[in-house]
Amino acid sequence: MAKQEVILLDFWASMYGMRVRIALAEKGVSYEYREEDLRNKSQLLLEMNPIHKKIPVLIHNGKPICESNIIVEYIDEVWKDKAPLLPSDTYGRARARFLVDFIEKVYHNGRILVYKAKGEEHETARKEFIDSLKLIEGELGDKPYFGGDSFGYVDVSLIPFYAWFQAYETFGELNVEQDCPKLIAWAKRCFQNKESVSNVLPESVKIVAFVQHVRNIFGVGE
Repeated sequence: MAKQEVILLDFWASMYGMRVRIALAEKGVSYEYREEDLRNKSQLLLEMNPIHKKIPVLIHNGKPICESNIIVEYIDEVWKDKAPLLPSDTYGRARARFLVDFIEKVYHNGRILVYKAKGEEHETARKEFIDSLKLIEGELGDKPYFGGDSFGYVDVSLIPFYAWFQAYETFGELNVEQDCPKLIAWAKRCFQNKESVSNVLPESVKIVAFVQHVRNIFGVGE
């Protein structure tokens, strides 16, 4: 195979970026990591993603791929000889994409919860967030991973939440383990069994400090 040039434009605390890094690690793909300053974005980022101007962006042999879920699917298709992420059957792939789409909405609600919500809005956001996690937990059931016995696309999409759970609990006044014990057990299993996860996810305390910094910028810090 010809030499592959793979560059990832990313930001360390981004759950979207974590997905891509985990997928690359699962496939054993070597790449150049370039950390972006999101308040002073590089010219390369602006050129590679001129529509959204956001990370992550995977640049493969000079060609950009944007949006984390699209990037993960691209990685799965290009490096298909190792650790398949999407199910092999058509229905399984459709179901996995549906769950990942729902996870996107949960992430959006989580951002509102930790960064912006106050008073009654906070209580509504908190309830919606934990109810959504319970629905996701129901989809997991008693399986080791969302796809069954193997770590796959939905797991890659959701596991970055694990690094953020302490922040959600701290600022969202939640107890995720109490409300969703199977989900936490799944997250710990991923972390313990998959080096692609444990080597990528940042320490929770660092995420908490990052969130506090952003809250201060938004004027919601204490």
